[in-house]
Amino acid sequence: MTQTRERDIEAHLRDRIKAAGGLAYKFESPGNAGVPDRLVLMPSGRVAFVELKQKGKKPTKLQEVQHRRIRSLGFRVEVCDSKEAVDRFVADITQAGEAE
Repeated sequence: MTQTRERDIEAHLRDRIKAAGGLAYKFESPGNAGVPDRLVLMPSGRVAFVELKQKGKKPTKLQEVQHRRIRSLGFRVEVCDSKEAVDRFVADITQAGEAE
């Protein structure tokens, strides 16, 4: 069984977010290593940062520090290590908008 590559999981996220009416920008912040891979913007002002990993891989210590900083400001940070995890995240962020 072949492992799904991180870039394939990232492409799946982009496609699913676009289909749900949102944007999934590649997020890079020079001088701030460890920031999440994608900034997700959804209708009604919903925002989340998404770290993408291969199945079973965990964020590095530096990434965990950045995730805590972002969460401490009230933003959502998700770690997705599979297409199924992406699907759960997209379903959740989409349903959150329907409740507004």
